[in-house]
Amino acid sequence: MLAAVNLATAASGAANASATNSLAAETQETSASSPFADLITDAVGQVDQLEQQAQTAVTGLMTGSGVDVHQAMIATQKADMAFELVLAVRNKAVQAYQSVMGMQF
Repeated sequence: MLAAVNLATAASGAANASATNSLAAETQETSASSPFADLITDAVGQVDQLEQQAQTAVTGLMTGSGVDVHQAMIATQKADMAFELVLAVRNKAVQAYQSVMGMQF
């Protein structure tokens, strides 16, 4: 079971890191002074922090340094849910942008 938790965390960590990097790159391409860009940048930073906490919890669980299974699973799920939320917001923003660009004036 521990190996499955570690593999799942490693897979979600790799996916989160690549998506977080691409989201951060897209955010930097837009104007950095807009409130929306600041909001997205802060959200990506918080997701990254949650991912690091989850990785620390899983590492602590695997090394036996006093982390319980439920603590590691909760940290992993928090990071996953935060990532899914930021990804959904990003997708809605892209969809809105595409809708505006598709309008004829």
